[in-house]
Amino acid sequence: MKLIQALRCAGNFRTAFDFGGREVAHWFPGHMAKGLKQMRASLKSVDCVIEIHDARIPFSGRNPVFQETLDVRPQMLILNKMDLADPSSKQRILKMLENGGARNVLYTNCLKQADDSIKKLVPMVVKIIESNPRFNREETANYCLMVIGVPNVGKSSLINALRRTNLRKGRASRVGGEPGLTKAVLTKIQVCERPPMFLLDTPGVLPPKIDSVETGMKLALCGTILDHLVGEDIIADYLLYSLNKLGEFSYVKKYDLQEPSDDIQRVLKHIAVKLRKIQRVKAITGGTSPSPCRTTQQPLTTSYEPSEKESWA
Repeated sequence: MKLIQALRCAGNFRTAFDFGGREVAHWFPGHMAKGLKQMRASLKSVDCVIEIHDARIPFSGRNPVFQETLDVRPQMLILNKMDLADPSSKQRILKMLENGGARNVLYTNCLKQADDSIKKLVPMVVKIIESNPRFNREETANYCLMVIGVPNVGKSSLINALRRTNLRKGRASRVGGEPGLTKAVLTKIQVCERPPMFLLDTPGVLPPKIDSVETGMKLALCGTILDHLVGEDIIADYLLYSLNKLGEFSYVKKYDLQEPSDDIQRVLKHIAVKLRKIQRVKAITGGTSPSPCRTTQQPLTTSYEPSEKESWA
């Protein structure tokens, strides 16, 4: 009965998102340009380049500059945060990536304390390196990898996960939920003893120009672009639109809504009341009474953290 009600509501929802004529937010601060220059300069001491991207958006927002300027070394693609992605689409995505030329692809969840995929990474990298010429590093006994990607996809988390798995040591790179924590190419960080393997952590680098507003919105939803550059209200509205479009109505149960909604203001107000994120304010009523003020309650800014498993291509 609830499913039928949800589908009935969804029939009246938006079929396209109105971006209101807004342009793509360009976020290419100085440390990104400097970091990209440092990456190019460090290639001579690198055996393999590992690109990390968010598994929820495997095709959106990957920086083409990486393929254009760093492809002189063997490359591997890691799709991180697999616990937040739709597992049913994994094989389809791998096939599409392979058709696009990405043959060394690994799904990971770097925040998981014991992730089996992390254990597979070192043998995969060694195989990739040994099957390609090492040029000036032919006589070097250790392996050096460079970790690249757009902001906040888990580059530092990967380094910490490898150290935790192979060396039983704590984290060496700072991690956080906001993009832009790593500002420069760091020194070599050891992540394995047998074989001796080191990684270079790098700052997240976005393309200087993002292809479309929708791509920018997907990047913002995944925390790759700072929220205020897009607008928290627009991001929340696009999330609601995407959930409804995909038929993911679990937010209704999570926040005790009566039915799915296509009105972001209505949803946010309901969530604010449920989470007690409201504040009392005085509003001028404009009346002629001795006390033309009344106290109202307004919702504070709220954020919705989706638990749904999605893949936005």
